[in-house]
Amino acid sequence: MKRIGMLTSGGDCQALNATMRGVVKGLANNLDELEVYGFDDGYKGLIYGNYRMLSSKDFSGILTRGGTILGSSRQPFKLMRVPDEKGLDKVEAMKQTYYKLRLDCLVILGGNGTQKTANLLREEGLNVIHLPKTIDNDIWGTDMTFGFQSAVNIATEAIDQIHTTASSHGRVFIVEVMGHKVGWLTLHAGVAGGADIILIPEIPYDTEKIIDALNKRTKEGKRFTILAVAEGAISKEDAVLTKKDMKKKLEERAKKFPSVSYEIADKIFKETGLEIRVTVPGHTQRGGSPCAYDRVLSTRLGSYAAKLILEEDYGYMVGIINDKIKKVPLEECAGKLKMVTPKDQTVEAAKRIGISFGD
Repeated sequence: MKRIGMLTSGGDCQALNATMRGVVKGLANNLDELEVYGFDDGYKGLIYGNYRMLSSKDFSGILTRGGTILGSSRQPFKLMRVPDEKGLDKVEAMKQTYYKLRLDCLVILGGNGTQKTANLLREEGLNVIHLPKTIDNDIWGTDMTFGFQSAVNIATEAIDQIHTTASSHGRVFIVEVMGHKVGWLTLHAGVAGGADIILIPEIPYDTEKIIDALNKRTKEGKRFTILAVAEGAISKEDAVLTKKDMKKKLEERAKKFPSVSYEIADKIFKETGLEIRVTVPGHTQRGGSPCAYDRVLSTRLGSYAAKLILEEDYGYMVGIINDKIKKVPLEECAGKLKMVTPKDQTVEAAKRIGISFGD
């Protein structure tokens, strides 16, 4: 008999259901007895004891279903040691729920903040397996996170659709892609969608360089320009500000512009007089069915997690490195971000074919 708990925490994305399916099927096909407890709305369910026993039927037909059948919520890691409004010790409450259900393992699907809490529970003595979910692909220790490729496909399609109207009207279009701290999603969607300028958080931009790129295209007789801009893109001037000054700057910007893309559009218009439009795909990038790549990746990750549970080998994140599924100790990867570097081969390839990064 194995008893496992499962939860999905943080922002939703495609392939959460597919990954849980991989875990449960990997266990059910190799055990005579299995009990699976699903916690509602992420760590909140574990803290307050909101759970339900799941059967094999719950995991049938969900390979292609987006979102999460368990629900999700954000529970900031920095607040995990802070009692709730009623004085409840959240960490102790999670441990009590775990022991009450006599769980053999807790399978946690989520991003960076989720992973840090998973490692905290490991340090508290619980058996934990973490599966790396995020459309940002920013988890250290794995080449790919599930949800990323599906989001790339959606963001790329948004850029594809903009091409026709941009070329018809001879306009400058900015497509704002998700990504506050890292630019993997914008980088890949920008390259795949044929963007002319890509702005990401890791490579601070110079507005004059952007304008130079626009003017160069105009001189070459090109009627339109498309910019793929990460929501966390930052100028060279802002990149050197202290956290306090940057926070103040963002507060001031929010009074004038909905996001960085609108600020960039305003600066370009004032400098050039060019007609500019901003498109924000927003949460559509998290939605819909997982793409074929993510379905395969999720099945591989989930199946390997089942293997670790069968072997009672706990305390790991399951990742993929050089197309091989690997276990990575949680203490080694928790809290680390995988950033885009200016020397990344995809960045270099993009620059080689003429894509500007505003630097």
